Amino acid sequence: MARDPLARYHGKRRFDTTDEPRGESAGPSEELSFVVQIHDARRMHFDFRLEVDGVLKSWAVPRGPSTDPGDKRLAVPTEDHPLEYREYEGVIASGEYGAGPVIVWDQGTYSPMGAGSLAAFAAALDRGHASFRLNGQKLRGAYALTRFRDGRDGSGEAWLLVKKSGSGSTHGVRATPDPRRARSARTGRTLSQVVRSARDDGGTRDDRGTRGRTMPDHGTSRVHRSEGNDHA
Repeated sequence: MARDPLARYHGKRRFDTTDEPRGESAGPSEELSFVVQIHDARRMHFDFRLEVDGVLKSWAVPRGPSTDPGDKRLAVPTEDHPLEYREYEGVIASGEYGAGPVIVWDQGTYSPMGAGSLAAFAAALDRGHASFRLNGQKLRGAYALTRFRDGRDGSGEAWLLVKKSGSGSTHGVRATPDPRRARSARTGRTLSQVVRSARDDGGTRDDRGTRGRTMPDHGTSRVHRSEGNDHA
């Protein structure tokens, strides 16, 4: 019996409570897609996701992707997500896995570099190093993901997400967005505006097509502050 690539995703969620997508409808896009979401869960982080083999391969990037080739950003792999998740924006209910607000900070398409085919690109990821070119609203140009720890010693798998020189590169303070002030590429909203919309909604669908849920108290949440001041 074929392995279900979304088994871990489904196992972590209660779909009678969370409004996250189940992953039952979206098919592959004409061009390979990527999305970067900001998620204020137990700890603030960015989720970097690439469409590979019908799912979104996902990494949590605590400080967010950088446009400065001199920055090496830790990226911790998480469970595969359904393709529908590239459009998800809202507030995951209190008490659920990953409770807290989510916005789509960037979205677009990507193309593998030097891999020859999508199967070759997936194999390159399995081996622990893959390069690709992003064509997003905010992130553009070549990036690489490199595994530097396989986690077999119990320390946990870890990767680096690094911008390559060339198109889309910047240097200095605008290399990384401030997650508290960043705005959604889909709706133009900040995290706090998504929270307010969810509270006003009382858990119903709002006028931007997202569904709000009860917002947990994040007054003591730890924030990984970046050096950037990009409000985009």
